[in-house]
Amino acid sequence: MTTPKAKFAGLALIAVLYAGITLGLTAPAWGHEDKLAHPNQLDEHLREVFLDKSYERGEAAFVRGDYETALREWRPLAEQGYAYVQYALGLMYGKGRGVSQDYAEAANWLRKAAEQGYASAQFSLGLMYENGEGVTQDYARAVGWWRKAAEQGYAQAQYSLGVMYGKGQGIPQDYAKAVKWYRKAAEQGYAQAQYNLGLAYGLGQGVPQDLAQAHMWLNLAASRFPYGVKRDISVKSRDDVAKVMTPAQISEAQKLAREWKPKK
Repeated sequence: MTTPKAKFAGLALIAVLYAGITLGLTAPAWGHEDKLAHPNQLDEHLREVFLDKSYERGEAAFVRGDYETALREWRPLAEQGYAYVQYALGLMYGKGRGVSQDYAEAANWLRKAAEQGYASAQFSLGLMYENGEGVTQDYARAVGWWRKAAEQGYAQAQYSLGVMYGKGQGIPQDYAKAVKWYRKAAEQGYAQAQYNLGLAYGLGQGVPQDLAQAHMWLNLAASRFPYGVKRDISVKSRDDVAKVMTPAQISEAQKLAREWKPKK
C-alpha cells in the first residue's frame, strides 16, 4: 500500500522535474540595487550619510539614471568608510552602472561593507562566492557570509543558508538545520522559504511529516509569488498534498493560512 509520504514524494518530484527548475536556488546577485533605502528605514548610525549633500546629489542622479554622476558623488563617501555607500558601489560595479562591469571591484566594495556588519553586503558577497564572480568559487565562504547576515535576520540569507544545509554544499548536509533556517525566513514572509518549508513538511524531511503544515506553507508561498512558473509550481505542489489529505485536514490547513501573520 502506498503511504501518503511516498505518494506525495513522487508527486512533488514530478512537479519540480517537469518544470525544469528547483526553488532551492539562491537569487541573482544583482537584482535589487535600483531600490534605494529611505533614511527612516535605516539604523540610526547609518543616517549620517543621508545628511551629506553629496549623497543627496548622488541619489538624485541615480534615480534619474545618471549613474556616472551618482558614482562620482558617492565614491568619496565610500572611501570614508560609509558601509551603505560601499554596498551601493559594489552593486553598481556588479551591474555595470556608471562604470564598466567589474566583479572583482564589486567584491572589493561589498567586502568593505560586509566587514562592517552590513547584512545586505554580506548576503551579496556570499552570492559572489557561490557563483565565483570576482572571487574564486567557495561554498564554505558563501555559507560563512550568509550565516553572518542570517543571524541579523536577513531573510534571503536565512533561506540561502537553509538551501546549503539541504544540499550539503560548503557545510555538512543537515535537513533539520535546513528546516530551521527555512522557517526563520518563511516566518518573515519569504516565499521561496515558505515553499521549501512546505515541501519539508510534506516529505517529512528534517521535520516530522505534517500534511496540514505542508499545505499551509505551500498555500502561503503560492499567494506571495508573482504570477509565473514558481507560483504555478507552488499551486501544483499544494494541490498534490491536498490529494492525500482528508477534508478536515484541508480545512485546518486553510484556517492556519488565513490566520498566519509574518513575524517582524
